[in-house]
Amino acid sequence: MWVIGATLIYLAIKKGMEPTLLLPMGFGAILVNLPFSGVIDQMYDGELEEGVIDILFRAGIANELFPLLLFIGIGAMIDFGPLLSNPKMLLFGAAAQFGIFFTIGLATLLGFELKDAASIGIIGAADGPTAIVVANFFRSNYIGAIMVAAYSYMALVPIVQPPVIRLVTTRKERQIRMEYAPDSVSQKVKILFPIIVTIIAGIAAPRSVALIGFLMFGNLVRECGVLGSLSQTAQDVLANLVTLFLGITVASKMRADLFVTPETLMILALGLVAFIFDTIGGVFFAKLLNLFSKKKINPMVGAAGISAFPMSARVIHKMGQQEDKQNFLLMHAVGANVSGQVASVIAGGMILSLVAR
Repeated sequence: MWVIGATLIYLAIKKGMEPTLLLPMGFGAILVNLPFSGVIDQMYDGELEEGVIDILFRAGIANELFPLLLFIGIGAMIDFGPLLSNPKMLLFGAAAQFGIFFTIGLATLLGFELKDAASIGIIGAADGPTAIVVANFFRSNYIGAIMVAAYSYMALVPIVQPPVIRLVTTRKERQIRMEYAPDSVSQKVKILFPIIVTIIAGIAAPRSVALIGFLMFGNLVRECGVLGSLSQTAQDVLANLVTLFLGITVASKMRADLFVTPETLMILALGLVAFIFDTIGGVFFAKLLNLFSKKKINPMVGAAGISAFPMSARVIHKMGQQEDKQNFLLMHAVGANVSGQVASVIAGGMILSLVAR
C-alpha cells in the first residue's frame, strides 16, 4: 500500500494526473497503512480511540456531504450554452452511459453482489462524485478501489479514448466536418434550464434529486447573474478544498486488508471495461443517427458523451484536428460532454432506485 500510495503521488506530481485528488489520496494511503496509525480508529487499552481520517469519513463521505458539495463547484464550472444551442447533443449523453449497465451485468456474472456490481458499473461514467455516492449508498465493500478506479480513468481519458475511438471508426468518419452556427441562448433560458432539469430528473428518478439538485444549484449560481463572487468561489475555493478533503478521507478505505485483494484488480479491469463501452456506445449511437440524417455527425462527438468534463471534449477536438486541420469539433463535443455530466448523475440516481428495491 505504501507503493500504491507513492505511485499515486508520482502520477499526480510528475504526470499531472488529477493532482488535487490523487496526491491527497496517495498520501492518505500511506498514512492509514502505518503500523498503529493514529489517523484511523484504534483500540488502546480496551478503549476505542478515534482517528481523524475515520472521523472525516463519517462526517463527509458516509453522509455524502463532500461529493454533494463538490457537485456545487462542478455545476458552477459548467456552461450549458453549447448544449442548449444544440439540444440533440442530449442524446449522446444518454447513449454514452451504455457501459455502466453492461458492466453491472458483467460484474454480477463474475460473482459480485448486485450492490457491489452497481457500484463498479458507475465507474464507467468517469464521474468520481457520483461513484462515491453510489458506492457509499450501497455500503460497498470496495469503495476504496472504486474511488481509485473512477478518478484514475478520469485522468486517463486522453490515453484511453483515442485508441478506442480509432478502433471503431474509419478515417473518413473521423474527417466528417460539422458546421457550428450557435443559436443565441438567453439568460432566462439558462436560468430555467437547471430548475427544469432538477424537477424532471426528480420525478423520473427521485433518488437522483440530491445529486442532480446540487449540480444544478451550482449552475444556477453561475447563471443567475447576481452571485458572481459566490460562483467564482464555488468554482475555485470550494471545489478545490472539498476535493483535497475527499482524496485524503477516502484513504480510510485503502487499508491493506481491504484494498490488496484479487477483487481490487477485477474492479480496476471492470472499470476500464465500463469506460470503454461508454465510449463505444456514444460512437455507435452517432453512427446510427447518421443512417437517417442528412447532416452527418462526426461519430467521435458521441464519445464525448461521458462525464469527464471538459477533458473528453478536448480529446475529441484534438483528434478531429489531427485528421483535418480545418475540422473544428470543440463546441459540438462540449455540448455532448456537459450532457454526459447530467446523464451520468441521472444514471446514478436510476441505479440507486432500481437496485435498492
